Amino acid sequence: MTELVTPSQAKRPEFRNINAFKDLPTYRMAPAAWVSILHRVSGALMFLLLPFIIWLFDVSVSSEYSFARFTALFGAGVGPVPGWFFKLVALALIWAYLHHIIAGIRHLWMDLTHAVTKEFGRSSAIVTLVLSLGLTAVLGAKLFGLY
Repeated sequence: MTELVTPSQAKRPEFRNINAFKDLPTYRMAPAAWVSILHRVSGALMFLLLPFIIWLFDVSVSSEYSFARFTALFGAGVGPVPGWFFKLVALALIWAYLHHIIAGIRHLWMDLTHAVTKEFGRSSAIVTLVLSLGLTAVLGAKLFGLY
């Protein structure tokens, strides 16, 4: 038989037309959704900054003079662009690489072990976020000369 909705039971809201300004700011995404979105963002960031990565690699290994110029880039900058800006770009690349590889390992593990449950998805997403941000903080501290 069907159950009637009692006054003590609140009816769940139905969203037929979602208003982006009213509904999206109050919507809470699951950690797995954040990892999925950030996995795409990190991949796009690495792809878009690939010419910068290739240039950094070329300049760093060409000669001793070019390596000195490379290290000066992070210290003094180039022209009107200060060195801390290049450090922030490098930090973004570090985060993108770390997040992308850790999230990719997470996806491979889920595919290989068939561990597709809500609990595992949530816990592995949290581990992915903590690992990628933690390792980025450690490498960022090294990049900015904190140790």
